Amino acid sequence: MSDSSKTPQKKLKMDDSKVFNDPIHGTVILHPLLIKIIDTPQFQRLRNIKQLGGAYFVYPGASHNRFEHSIGVAHLAGQLVEALRARQPELNINDRDVLCVKIAGLCHDLGHGPFSHLYDQMFIPKVPHPPGLLGEKMAKWKHEEASVEMFNHLVKSNDLKLDELKLPKDMDFIREMINGPKDPKGGKKKPLAVEWPYKGRTKEKSFLYEIVANKWNGIDVDKFDYFARDCHHLGMKNNFDHLRFIQFVRVCEVEGLKHICSRDKEVNNLYDMFYTRNCLHRRAYQHRVNKIIEYMTAEAFLKADKHIQIEGSQGQLYTLSTAIGDMEAYTKLTDHVFEQILNSSSVELAEAKKILERILSRDHYRFLGETKPPQVPTEESQLQWQKELVPQGGDGGVKLTQEDIVVLVATFDYGKKKEDPINNVFFYSKRNPDTAFKITKDQVSKLLPECFSEQLIRGYIKKTDEQSVEAARKHFSNLYK
Repeated sequence: MSDSSKTPQKKLKMDDSKVFNDPIHGTVILHPLLIKIIDTPQFQRLRNIKQLGGAYFVYPGASHNRFEHSIGVAHLAGQLVEALRARQPELNINDRDVLCVKIAGLCHDLGHGPFSHLYDQMFIPKVPHPPGLLGEKMAKWKHEEASVEMFNHLVKSNDLKLDELKLPKDMDFIREMINGPKDPKGGKKKPLAVEWPYKGRTKEKSFLYEIVANKWNGIDVDKFDYFARDCHHLGMKNNFDHLRFIQFVRVCEVEGLKHICSRDKEVNNLYDMFYTRNCLHRRAYQHRVNKIIEYMTAEAFLKADKHIQIEGSQGQLYTLSTAIGDMEAYTKLTDHVFEQILNSSSVELAEAKKILERILSRDHYRFLGETKPPQVPTEESQLQWQKELVPQGGDGGVKLTQEDIVVLVATFDYGKKKEDPINNVFFYSKRNPDTAFKITKDQVSKLLPECFSEQLIRGYIKKTDEQSVEAARKHFSNLYK
């Protein structure tokens, strides 16, 4: 017997699809179920989370948000999986596979906090973790895990009837594409593992896990979109042609698993992709002014943390950091917290407000210099360098303390740390399209880099008076000359 007190949901039809005009991809047509997801408060929240965090304060055009990026990833995920289906019918890609891949692309960033990576990389790690399960969660928290939690919350709180499209048993598949398997020993870093760790799809469709978030070689549609979108808004040139990649993509079997492979002649295009990633980090994501602005923002959030009250489920109140423990509270947490602190007259938020006012007036902590670290940076070595950067003996009457100095580490690579990223990519040739093989760097060009990773330590000073800044810069120069 049906429950007449519940209003039945309208049956979805393809006529309910929506057309978006995207500045990067042009006309984007999305399935009606994706539109239902977009129209929820949990997804609409992404309109208010900057894609590039503090970079908006450095690059005036970098005002784009996670909202449009997520739509772009869903679009590209659909393009890639449909290209494979048309090119290789033997892969048995069905409509449910396609729809799940699109949903995973759409929802892969639901878990981002205020100012994107600033929240999960610079703020949460510095917050004192409370005892109990929440503290354990904060210690290992990543935005991908939060994306899965937010996706579950989105479906449940909006009572989305996914069973209308025969999707209930595909929920694991969508979650796994966003964050990988629950078993930490399986699959995520072992693509050739004997024991298949995923529940959503069998080994025969292993290649589907490489489309949205590729844990094995980093070539995925998430990068395709943010490279193109970020370059567009930053005013930079994107050397990578993702449409050409999709044109030549193919699935081949390697040691019992099916992998997405690229045509051998596209190896230079892929090196361009990883080089573009490196350039974006150097010129934007880890720009020396951007990083100190994000540091100052995280510092303000730390000072404001306990004084921000966010109502979650059952009326319980959460702080800026503990909101990750309740998705209803986390849904309300966006970049608006910056304005909330800035416009507050509360005495408790006065210190945090002062830091944010310095950001807006471009009164940033001053840059002292940068150099290659003498050893692999650790939390302990950063504190030691911070201590060393304090001029001793009150140089020129200037007295500085360790609290006046900030040390940040910048890491630049091609996406696989010290490793050549192409080492994990499989290729095929025109003559043997079903045989996968690898291409070494020496086979490509002798002009490619010998080293694929480097780190820099950067020193900053919080004081801005000329005497203090010059004394600290002189000390930095003498210390690392």
